[in-house]
Amino acid sequence: MSKLLITWIKSAIGYDDSQRQTLKTLGFHRLNQSVVREDTNSIRGMVNKVRHLVKVEEEIGETR
Repeated sequence: MSKLLITWIKSAIGYDDSQRQTLKTLGFHRLNQSVVREDTNSIRGMVNKVRHLVKVEEEIGETR
């Protein structure tokens, strides 16, 4: 399964509390942090909710 490299690039100040909670659920602690997550429908939904705050890149991993 492919992976997504998600980077938090914009502050959540002034945005809805549910969007801040989504960033925490994705695993972010601070601005400009990057996390790697599996490319699943639930992760895609969370990324879509905060798409104006994050940058997403598809990570090319090893095939096994």
